Amino acid sequence: MLPGAVTSGGPAPLARAALPRAARQAWLAGLLGATALASWLVLWWWSASPYAGLLHQRGWVDAGAFAELCRLVPGGNVLVPASLHAVAWLLMLAAMMLPTTWPLLAMFAKIVGGREDRRRLLTLVVAGFVAVWLAFGLAAHAVDAALVTLASRSSWLLVNGELVAAGVLGAAGAFQFSALKYRCLEQCHAPFGFVSSRWHGVAPAREALRLGVDHGVFCVGCCWALMLLMFVVGVGSVGWMLAIALVMAAEKNLPWGRRLRAPLGIGLIGSALALVLLR
Repeated sequence: MLPGAVTSGGPAPLARAALPRAARQAWLAGLLGATALASWLVLWWWSASPYAGLLHQRGWVDAGAFAELCRLVPGGNVLVPASLHAVAWLLMLAAMMLPTTWPLLAMFAKIVGGREDRRRLLTLVVAGFVAVWLAFGLAAHAVDAALVTLASRSSWLLVNGELVAAGVLGAAGAFQFSALKYRCLEQCHAPFGFVSSRWHGVAPAREALRLGVDHGVFCVGCCWALMLLMFVVGVGSVGWMLAIALVMAAEKNLPWGRRLRAPLGIGLIGSALALVLLR
């Protein structure tokens, strides 16, 4: 048994501990599922509401209340859009990426199940994972916003904007065949080894946070190119979000997920070529 798996008072008898452990697993699965479902429902409502444009940074400065807020807040033209994007991105993370952490969270929950601070440790794992993806989302937003600004000042980009989309599709397709993607996927496919190499119970809070951060880094490493497709198909498209989420979940967690490598990569590269040839 790994260090930190039981409290200092010693392990509980197996017969007495089995039911609580099953109940804790069910509680964790239910909480994760409810969070994801609630996030999907909010995103669906948002995308179907008059405020759907706020899912894209292009619509933020055009909304009266937010335009006024941008003027009132120091640095508001940057801070307000970034904050709104962070809210939208967090919803997408909870809907699309949080469910893919289930194998790792379930394994960690088993290991720390006898500890009184298990909920705090699980929260730290999730917080580390979300922090990495949030940083990636804000960086992606900054690049996208820069491209939008550049396009507004370039007549060539306005006319040939689909070439940027083709570039993103082609890059995502090419990344499917990269060694980096599958080195990262291997880490996601072995939750016990991933946890046991990082959890020793010596500095519980720090180790739990590091576990979440490391998992987030490897998750970004294998999924970043697919997530960038959101900026091609539309950040507010719930249908496309669901399709991309299912692909990422299959790649990360299912034994046959790696078989998607070739067909998905070829399909994305083919879509990029089609955009270029049919424009």
